[in-house]
Amino acid sequence: MLTKRLELIFQNAAGRRTTLAVQDPRDNLTEAEVRAAMELILDRNIFTSPGGDLTAIVGARIVTRDVTDIIAA
Repeated sequence: MLTKRLELIFQNAAGRRTTLAVQDPRDNLTEAEVRAAMELILDRNIFTSPGGDLTAIVGARIVTRDVTDIIAA
């Protein structure tokens, strides 16, 4: 089974990285769309983390995972 997730990576107030994951992102996302969404998250302080508020964009990536069961329950 193939799954995809969009990982939005931020720095928090403690200087550590925090990752937000979005399952099954749209296939044709652009850098501009992702950056705009991440800037909105920062500007409106939508999320917080154990290390405090999110303070900066570190990066974003799409992670694709392919799992093949050998023995299924």
